[in-house]
Amino acid sequence: MSTFQQPEPKDRPARLTVGVVGAGRVGPALAASLQLAGHRPVAVSGVSDASRRRAAAMLPDVPLLPPAEVLRCAELVLLTVPDDTLPGLVEGLAETGSVRPGQLLVHTSGRYGVKVMEPALRAGALPLALHPAMTFTGTPVDVQRLAGCSFGVTAPEELRLAAEALVIEMGGEPEWIAEDMRPLYHAALALGSNHLITLVAQSMELLRAAGVEAPDRMLGPLLGAALDNALRSGDAALTGPVARGDAGTVAAHIAELRGHAPGTVAGYLAMARATADRALSHGLLKPELAEDLLGVLADGTDLPENGEDR
Repeated sequence: MSTFQQPEPKDRPARLTVGVVGAGRVGPALAASLQLAGHRPVAVSGVSDASRRRAAAMLPDVPLLPPAEVLRCAELVLLTVPDDTLPGLVEGLAETGSVRPGQLLVHTSGRYGVKVMEPALRAGALPLALHPAMTFTGTPVDVQRLAGCSFGVTAPEELRLAAEALVIEMGGEPEWIAEDMRPLYHAALALGSNHLITLVAQSMELLRAAGVEAPDRMLGPLLGAALDNALRSGDAALTGPVARGDAGTVAAHIAELRGHAPGTVAGYLAMARATADRALSHGLLKPELAEDLLGVLADGTDLPENGEDR
């Protein structure tokens, strides 16, 4: 259940015409959500065939136009382009006179706050940074997933209410992020979500190699429980051979990975070292068991035979 109250009518933005610059996975979903709240998408830009197909599916009957034309049509413009593209896009739109005074310009980059919009601000635009903390598929299911989704919000103080209202209208919950904390905020989300996908995909590949016919069915309950435990208990939820100090088991894992999937060894070692450090600092890994374990992780090799020096 949302912890934010719907804004009072006087604080809600008027029904706005909406444009989208960049029909990737995010922009059409946000525009469709704003449409459900009563706003009116009027134009969208997309370069690739996939973007154009996505725009047609998510925003039917909304014309495809060049970015400058999108800005001329819309009172609220969503700039939903890759992070590295955003500064050049904003500067280019401002230099060509495409930005209109009083126009709401919303970017969805996690990395940037509103300083990246300085060229548009000088042209009279009203800048907002609204980053949905969600992974997108580019399909209508994304609109449903926005319900209860947190948005990392950065905005000038005078636009705070407008930013809050737009997020809530899309079904989300605003979480205020200071301008200078945006890169750290974004790194935290990437660490948790993007790397998780890599880890799950690697785990599924290894299970298939081990003969498991339905690795998704095997992993689903396990990963669901692990995620729930981690969100509830943090480091106290750590289990497994690293947290227990089972150095022999970890050495066996490394040997198997070297033989069957050498590309996964570096990631296994890095995550195991990080897990060992956290388990030690939280008293879960006993110091007397940590020496052999950390030695295995440092060398990436099997345990020595009894009596053999490292």
